[in-house]
This record gives sequence, C-alpha cells and structure tokens, in this order.
Amino acid sequence: MPSKTAQVDQFLLIHSARADNWREITTLAEAWAANRGARAALEAAISAVAPAEEYYAYPGRGLLMALAERIATNDAGGAARLARRISNGLLTHSYRGRQSEWDVHDEMSGTEVTDIMPPGTGEANGRRPYFEVLFVNSQPAARWETFAAEIRRLRRPEDGFIYEPVLVGSFEDAFCAAALNPDIIAVVLAEGFPYRSRHDAPVLRSVLDPLGETDGPDMSALRLARSLKRIRPELDVYLLSDRQVEKIAGDPTADSVRRVFYAVEEPLEMHLAILEGVQARYETPFFDNLKKYARRPIGTFHALPIARGKSVFKSDWIRDMGEFYGLNLFLAESSATTGGLDSLLEPTGTIKRSQELAARAFGADHVFFVTNGTSTSNKMAVQALLAPGDIAVVDRNCHKSHHYGMVLTGAQPYYVEAFPMTEYSMYGAVPLSTIKQALLALRAEGRLDRLKLLDLTNCTFDGHMYNVRRVMEECLAIKPDLIFLWDEAWSGFARFSPFLRPRTAMGAAADIEDWLHDPASVSAYEKQRADLGDDPSDEALLKARLIPDPRLVRLRVYQTNSTHKSMSAIRQGSMLLVKDVDFHTVEAQFHEAVFTHASTSPNQQLIASLDVARRQMELDGYGLVMNAIEIALKIRRAINEHPLISKYFRVLGADEMIPAEYRQSGFKDYLAPGATWATAVKAMKEDEFYLDPTRMTLVCGTAGFDGTQFKGLLANEYDIQLNKTSRNSVLLQSNINNTRSDIAHLVRVLVEICNDIEKRLVNGGEAERAAFAARVKSLMTDVPDLPNFSHFHEMYRGDAGRTTPEGDMRAAFFNAYDASVCEYVPLIGAECDRRLKEGPEMVSANFVIPYPPGFPIMVPGQVLTQETIDFMRKLDVKEIHGYEKARGLKLVKPDAVAAKAKR
Repeated sequence: MPSKTAQVDQFLLIHSARADNWREITTLAEAWAANRGARAALEAAISAVAPAEEYYAYPGRGLLMALAERIATNDAGGAARLARRISNGLLTHSYRGRQSEWDVHDEMSGTEVTDIMPPGTGEANGRRPYFEVLFVNSQPAARWETFAAEIRRLRRPEDGFIYEPVLVGSFEDAFCAAALNPDIIAVVLAEGFPYRSRHDAPVLRSVLDPLGETDGPDMSALRLARSLKRIRPELDVYLLSDRQVEKIAGDPTADSVRRVFYAVEEPLEMHLAILEGVQARYETPFFDNLKKYARRPIGTFHALPIARGKSVFKSDWIRDMGEFYGLNLFLAESSATTGGLDSLLEPTGTIKRSQELAARAFGADHVFFVTNGTSTSNKMAVQALLAPGDIAVVDRNCHKSHHYGMVLTGAQPYYVEAFPMTEYSMYGAVPLSTIKQALLALRAEGRLDRLKLLDLTNCTFDGHMYNVRRVMEECLAIKPDLIFLWDEAWSGFARFSPFLRPRTAMGAAADIEDWLHDPASVSAYEKQRADLGDDPSDEALLKARLIPDPRLVRLRVYQTNSTHKSMSAIRQGSMLLVKDVDFHTVEAQFHEAVFTHASTSPNQQLIASLDVARRQMELDGYGLVMNAIEIALKIRRAINEHPLISKYFRVLGADEMIPAEYRQSGFKDYLAPGATWATAVKAMKEDEFYLDPTRMTLVCGTAGFDGTQFKGLLANEYDIQLNKTSRNSVLLQSNINNTRSDIAHLVRVLVEICNDIEKRLVNGGEAERAAFAARVKSLMTDVPDLPNFSHFHEMYRGDAGRTTPEGDMRAAFFNAYDASVCEYVPLIGAECDRRLKEGPEMVSANFVIPYPPGFPIMVPGQVLTQETIDFMRKLDVKEIHGYEKARGLKLVKPDAVAAKAKR
C-alpha cells in the first residue's frame, strides 16, 4: 500500500482502492509494453501494494511471482497481459468460480470480453459459495505454499463451499488481514507466532494503532482470537495446539474459539469443521423449508386463492402479473402454518430457529421477526414494557410510532428535546445532559420509581449516533433498573462494522455486560462514590461522567431495526432485538404485544427475506458495510471537491451536523484536512455524538431548490430516488446495494444540473441572477425557528409532577373522538392570533406531523404557543399529517371536556 494509507479515506476505501491500484498497475504495464512508460514506475507500484496483497488469497504468491519474473526478464507484453488478467479477476471476482484464473500458464484467462463481465443472475446453481480462511502459523514463509497446497488437497466434490487459504506469520498480520479482507470468514490459529510483522508498512500502523492493538506480555493465540472477535464477531476461530488442549478448551478465555484441535493430527477434521462452521451461518431454516414446500404438489383448500398460482396463470387478465413475478412466488404462498412453515405468532419450528440464528448474528438474547415494519416493532416494545401511568423519557422528535405507542399504553411521555440545526430545518439528537436532568428532576419529585423507559432514536434519520454505552451507564448510575429502547431503524447494518458496532444498542450492551463482570468495575464505582461524596448535588452529578454500581445494575436493552432499510430484506421486514436480564418478567407481555400487532396472515416471502438477510450479513456483512462506507466517502469527495458542483451543492461534514461541544475529540469530518483513521476512531470512542458516514446531507438550497423540489427533480428527470428532505437539503444514503456506477450517475446528473443553473444565470441577465439570489436567501437564511415541545394542558397533568412535564396524552387523544368537545381554528387569521394573546389556550386534539421534518410538532393535549404557530405558518411543505388546511387546527376545548365529565 502507498504511504498515504494513513489517511482516513485511504483505510476506509481500502477495498475499492485495491482494485484501483491494480488498474493503475495494468496501465503502467501496458505503457511500458508500448514504450510509453518506464519499468521502474511499474515496479514501484507493485512494491507499494505487495505487503497488503499477502492478506488476500488472489492473485496469490504464484501469480505475483510470475508477474515479477516477467518484469525481471523484460517481458513487457507478458507482464501487461498478466497484470490485466489479475485486474479483471479482482474487478469481476471471476477467480471465485473459475479455477483457470489461478493458473500461472493460462494466458487466455482474463482476456476475453466475457471474463470482464460479472456472473449472470442465472448462474448461481452451478457455483459454490467462495470464501477465504486465514491460517496464522509460526512456520517459515518458505513453507507456506506447500502448506497451502496440502490444504487444497482436502477439497472434495461434495463440499458445499470452496475456500482458499491465506497464510500469515504474526499477530499484526493476522489482525490486519481480518480487518482488510472481508472474504476471510474463518481463522485457524497455530500457537507460537510472534507479535511483530515481518513488514514495516504504513498499512499496518494505520489499522493497528487506532484500534489499540499493541505489543504486550500476552501474545497467545487466545489473545489473538479475542482481538479478532472484537472487530469481527462473526468469524469462526479454530485453535491448533501441541500443548494441553484439554486445559485450553476448558479455559474461560477460550470462549472466542469454536473448536480446539491437537496440532494438525486431523487435517480433514479441521477442514470439515471449517465447512460446518460456515454451514451453520449459511443455514436459513425458514427459507430452506419454504423452497422445499414450493417444490411439493400441494392441494390448497384454504383462504388464499393466489397460492400455487393457478388463479393467476390460468387467467388471460392477470397472467402478466405471474409472468412479471415468476412462478416460485406463488408456489411459495400459503396461509398454512404446518408442514414446516411455522406460525409467526407462536413459532415453534423453522421461524423459531431462524429467530435464534438472528439473535446470534446481532448479539441479542432474543429476536422477534416483524412483517409490518419497525413502526410495529416500536409499538410492540412500548406496549410490552409500559403500563398506564408509567413514565417514559422520550425524544420528542422520534418516529410517530413511539408517540402512538404511548397513546396505546396510557404511559406518560416526558419529552426531551434534541439540539436544533435551525439552518437546515432539522433536529439532531438529545444531549446526555438533558437526559440526566430529566432523571434527576424525576428523582427530586420522588417519581423516579415510575420512570420505566428511556426511548431514543439511534441513529437519527440524518445520521447522529449516540455514545450509547455512556448514555446507558450514566442513566443506570441514577436508576439502575432503567429499561432502554433504541430505535435503530436506520442503522441495523452498523452491527457489522467494527467501529460503528460500539454505538449500537446490542454492541454497547455487550460491552457493559463485560464490564459488569470485571472486578475492576466495583473499584471504579467505589472510587467515584468517594470522590462525589455521600450526597452529591445535581450539579455535581451533571458534570461527572457517572459510573453505575455494577452490583445493582439490571441490564435491560431493546433495539428495533428496519432490516429492509439497510439489509437485503423485503420492504416492511423488521426485527426486534432483546438483551434483558429480566426478560422473563415481561415475556408474556411481549407475546401479547405480538398478538395485538402482528398479522395472522404474515407474508411468507417477507419472513424468508429476514432469514436470508441475516445469512448474508453474517457471511458477507463486513465487506458489504465497508463498501457502503466507501461509496459514501467517494460521494462526499466527488461533490465537495468538484469545481462546478461545489459552487451550488455540498455534503455537510460532522462539524456542520454536530455542534462542537458534542465533538469532544475535535473531529471535523472524514475528509477534512489532517483527518486520519486514528482521529475518526478517537471520535467514535469519545464524542457524545458521531456522524454515520453512510448518511450524507446534501445542501440544495444554495442551488435554489428546496428539498421537496429537488427530490422530485431527481426522481422525475434523472431516475435517482432518495428518501428524506428538509427545507434546503436532501438526504443521500449509501447502502450495501450501491456501486461506483451509482456514484458516476449521481455526479453526472449534478454536473448537468449545475450547467443548467450556470446557463440560466448567464442568459437570464441581472433579473434572473437577482431572482436566484432571492430564492437562495429564502431557503438558506430566512428559515423558521424550530419549535420545542411547550407543555401539556393542566387538564392532562393531574397525575404529573410539579416541575416535570409529563402528561396523559392518551386522554387527550380520545377526547378528540368527541366532536362536541372539539373546535377548529384557522391557522392564518385574527382568531388564532387573539387566542395566543388573550386565551383561552389552544390545545391540540391530535398529532400534527409535517413532512419534512417528519416528527410531531403538536401532540394531543399540548398547549400551542406562538413558536409552534409561527413554524407552521412558515412551512412550505405539501404533506402535513393531522392538519386540514380548509378547516384549520383541530383543538380540544378543556372547559367542555370538564363540563361533560361532571355530567
């Protein structure tokens, strides 16, 4: 790798950079062959990539030596052909399915047009999934090729998968190989290897140093196993030892190892164990059985005429639907829950097993599959965890499903506010100080016992990720049995990134769980207790980085994720993850919540897609998420550094998305001058909020477009789809589906749009330029202040604290059902202004949710203030749920409610 690998973008772009490096090598080789370049430039480029190439099976030592030999003998043409062959193989992954790609003497490989095309969608049946196994050993490097050949001889035609060995000889090289090569999904460790690599390459330091892997007294294989599982928990790790394997196998620190073998006395058993480990992740119980079901001749006498497809394919009028979707979709349809298909409401067979595998993959104790979106997952969790009168501290800007869940249960929301980003008409996340203040206020009121739940969104729509562990630990220091619900609808993929995982609910919960079992945790707590004194003030508690008492903590964490939003699941596929030491006390309630919300006729294909999405992420997720991050960083650079595009558009950096007081590390952005992989990791570990790199807020107001308008332009004119908008921005999301071709398309479109703007400003004269400037000013400067939650009307606070803001939103919600106690007041007009000044107070009867920003700016029972009305009046969005422009604001009349209650 070139020395510039120390830069953050170079590490995070390592996979695509590898392909680019080989394209550059090919270009240099062809230039040398055509007498347009120097051999020395080619040799330097190959030398730069050589250390990192040892971490990959392909092209491997044989092809690299052949390339070096051709260069050494001045065979420029042969070197160019072989370089292009390797480059094409890396680009198309053809080496995974064609053995000839590995043949040093096969000059035809990689030269035909078909060889630079990826496999077709219909080729899967004849291919075995390919992966790579990392072998860490103490043998001399000269013997590695012989050892690799011995491993290959263990292959059998009946093996379900095929793998290639990657051999390294040190702790550092093993760690780097696992971090850089996503194709490695199993590791075999033989004891006796040194810590230091035989290379002194920048890529080693750029990976190892920020992740805290340093030399030390413990250089054992077990330490390496733990380190590898820390960054990639999905890896299967096997240990070969010539010492007391019985003792090693019984060591508690050997939990990271799947199986221990005595030396290499059973190479075939090791080979079979590797395949079995991959098979355990490859298994998709429900999907596998659904495929078998579809192949059976089934007679259907249930209420699903579309099953088996006869009503579709025999009809001249809807046959086109069958031809569009294909026969298997209908063969796999059924309303039966027998024959291995299982019941989603009370799973006992394949769905239950699939959920158990999902729990393993996502680091949870239990997982519930949900087939009608994370809106339903959220409502299930809220219903199961809260009862009437319970208090929940909840982000006021969270998804509407949480608010409706509070209505459903009768719990009282204690709304806390996120920091505002007024310039972009959006909110960030809730500061930890705000959360702690809420808990301390409830404690002062003597109501902390009624607080059951902290309900937050992580990451937010716009990419703000909490320091989840810190939030939970500091809250547990105040209330040791507090339950946490983290809505991670938009970041389920983060589990499979080593530097995003700690900021997920399940990742942080695992870290806290480890800390609770560490004897040092009690000492840390006792020290802080002594430092703070017996009765610390609220001010002291707010300033301190609180440590909970590990002897009192009840770790109860729930996470919802929209599997369909960031993984390969069909739309509305969601999972509810549980890591709760007291789950047995609420398990019955969870099943009731499932019965309440889940359809009795769930879609079989959707359940199967959840099963398959889990399989993909366990086996391929590490590389897929890294690719999504690579795509995002390339988009950032392509836009912000383009001389034309950057005149009118820009992607906001972390420094513009997160106020400085919440970026304690000083991190500004991934591509800011001086930014390195080390500074990014430091920010991830320390900062209160961290910006998910896959989410890009693209400012379009500086180009004269509001978010809704620009979204429509991209969709209607350029076939580019995106999701979220604000007054002057749109949100771009990279995901595991994106490719570099998508980047090229986006950049080309933005260039075209910018050229149109330039042409219009030049040809339109001063009037056009003035109108454009006025439009930009309106979008970027004349922005409305963002309203905070005001308060519940006193009628709905009969059970609330004196100084705390919770209220009975459910009562207000159902008061709105009675037209006799409701009224409408026009948003624009003298009556609304008079009521704001003179009264009586205007009390919202329902949720009012403008899109954007997409959160309730009014909730049932909330007193409307000038701030909220001003914001509503300045909104220029077309979609406002809960508001009828023709009738005005729907309000509850408290006096009428009270009078009716007395009758």
